Amino acid sequence: MFRTAIAGILGAFIAFSAHADETAEQVSLPTPWVATDGAVIDFTVLRKGKPFGRHMLTFDRDESGDLTVTTDVDLRVKIGPITAFRYRLDSVENWVDGQLVGLNGTSNSDGRKGRVSAVQENGELAVESTKFDGVLPLTTIPSSHWNRMQVYQDQMLSTETGEVLEINVETIGDDVVMVAGEPVEATHYRLKSDLTVDLWYDAQSRWVKLAFKVRGQDIEYVLNELY
Repeated sequence: MFRTAIAGILGAFIAFSAHADETAEQVSLPTPWVATDGAVIDFTVLRKGKPFGRHMLTFDRDESGDLTVTTDVDLRVKIGPITAFRYRLDSVENWVDGQLVGLNGTSNSDGRKGRVSAVQENGELAVESTKFDGVLPLTTIPSSHWNRMQVYQDQMLSTETGEVLEINVETIGDDVVMVAGEPVEATHYRLKSDLTVDLWYDAQSRWVKLAFKVRGQDIEYVLNELY
């Protein structure tokens, strides 16, 4: 399944510690990208090198600074006039002071439907969904990928089905991503969960590329322009 779709920022660094020789060492984290009102992340999605859909996120801030993130994913494989496969994801996420306080998402993967609804209750995130009903901490980051701080977590909330996905992230290293014909320096990560996904973020922590393999087919997200 495609694990996409996107949301929210952290207002401050997330504490992350590594232990060596029984001594705790603080790890320096990058500054999160702060979404501006009206920002758009627009990817063309390639299958085996050819376009088969788009993945778009739009960001809106109200007068108080609260953030709404809307994700729209529409992918289709056509054989002549016949649609052989279609994937659709719609989600809306609400963030206040860097914390996820609301999420509503629906997905349809070639007839397999999922849904997730989450809302802040009593200092926690109450979730009702296809895969999980329960509470999560407000530090939870959904599987929308645009928030770079996701790669410093050990789980994420699926915006497709509400499943709580255990993740393991490897830093691959420095790389260069082409965006609208221009080279962009980025850091490459590999996120392993039910699906292994490669993610790239630039020096401003903007999400600039995604790639994965499913059923032997290479899927790549190409950013149409920097935001």
